[in-house]
Amino acid sequence: MTRARLRRLVDAPRFQHLVIVVIIINAITLGLETSDALVAGYGTLLHGLDRLALTIFVIELVLRLYAHGGSFFKDPWNCFDTVIIAVALLPTSGSFAVLRALRILRALRLVSMIKSMRRVVSALLTAIPGMASIAALLSLVIYVGGVMATKLYGEISPEYFGDLGRSLFTLFQVMTGEAWSDVARPIMEQQPWAWVFFVGFILITSFTVLNLFIAVGVSAMEHQVAAEREQQEETLISNDMLLAEVQALRAELREMREERAS
Repeated sequence: MTRARLRRLVDAPRFQHLVIVVIIINAITLGLETSDALVAGYGTLLHGLDRLALTIFVIELVLRLYAHGGSFFKDPWNCFDTVIIAVALLPTSGSFAVLRALRILRALRLVSMIKSMRRVVSALLTAIPGMASIAALLSLVIYVGGVMATKLYGEISPEYFGDLGRSLFTLFQVMTGEAWSDVARPIMEQQPWAWVFFVGFILITSFTVLNLFIAVGVSAMEHQVAAEREQQEETLISNDMLLAEVQALRAELREMREERAS
């Protein structure tokens, strides 16, 4: 089979859908292997399905590598698939037994196989610079709040604010909204106005800074979708231009034939 025919085969939607089904089944079997009862009763079958799925993945990767040749590694998603499968091929016995847990990473191949997931991940990667700035701002706010809380409430609640490390961890808990009232109420019994600090901290971190992450992510998604639409429109325009040129050439050939016939 020539590379061109093999490329059409591995890039065909049916082939892609088959691989997606194998990935899903493999992810389910790996999840079932976490049950001792199921492993005791169907361990041989589950391990066999796992090896079969890995074999299919290796064959698929080899076929794609041969079909696309040197351009295979120009696509970052192909490199991602290669790394995932390479990790799955590592030995999982003896001192490498811990690597058995990494087999579930094969489920991440759904990201590279499903276009909508690729779009989301690509958008998040493009949003990293903006998210890094927001993360730095959030870290600064938590640090300032940690220093203030240590000085204000260190003696009142040493288990939560006895030192800077404890204060930072406690404020991170408060930011997530996890039982923050259990932290604030004992302090408010001795300092009634302590609620101002905690409510203000939550408003700044949870309702302002964290929402900026969402805004940056949504903006990146919009740019990603817009870029894909522009690319599709350019492709359509180029196809229309090519079709027009072909039609013009046919018209010229027709005229030349008519002139010769006359």
